[in-house]
This record gives sequence, C-alpha cells and structure tokens, in this order.
Amino acid sequence: QLQLVESGGGLVQAGGSLRLSCAASGRTFGPYAMGWFRQAPGKEREFIAGISWSGSTKYYSDSVKGRFTISRTVPSNTVYLQMNSLKPEDTAVYYCAAARGIAAPTVVNEYDYWGQGTQVTVSS
Repeated sequence: QLQLVESGGGLVQAGGSLRLSCAASGRTFGPYAMGWFRQAPGKEREFIAGISWSGSTKYYSDSVKGRFTISRTVPSNTVYLQMNSLKPEDTAVYYCAAARGIAAPTVVNEYDYWGQGTQVTVSS
C-alpha cells in the first residue's frame, strides 16, 4: 500500500502562485508514476499534470500548460506542483495520485492510489 498526503493548498488572489506537495509513504520502492488531478464543484475530476517514475517525462493538460510545473524527488517520492499565474477557474480540490509503472497515465481510473485532496481557491 502507498499513502499519499497533499499539502500547500489555500486561498490566493488571481495572478498569484501556490506550490502543492504530495508526500508518499508506505511501499514507496516503486516504480510509480505520479499525477495531479483537480475537481471543481459539480465537475468531474480532471487530469492536469503527470510525471514519469524517473521524472524525465512530464505531461500537462492544455488548461495549465505554461503555468503549472510538476516535479518529483526520488527516492523520497515527494511530488510537487508549482502553480503560477493562477486564475479563478483554477479553484478546485487538488488530488495527488500514484500509478504503478513508469509512465504517467492521464486517465483517472488508471491510478491506483489517491491522496485526500487539498483545496485551492483563487479569488478574482
């Protein structure tokens, strides 16, 4: 089992920045690809960023590309999401997830472990 705990959410004004962290514990010897998702009220959970086990390959949704950066440290298995130029439409609960394997999927049901989520609110 792998446990994931997110931190770093909060309230920020539009144009501001936040850095989310996701700490993994338990059976962390991998390989695990990691991803960040978000879910706004009344909407489905959506993929926003993924990173491969080695950290060499990264994926972003069009909605965050150029503004958000995903990174990870190995072997501590901490994953970060640097969010810049935040917009009110970025308001959501943000989830960290882990998928067994090397490449990061972009689909919710291909991830095996999930954190509890952290709220990000961007005011206009």
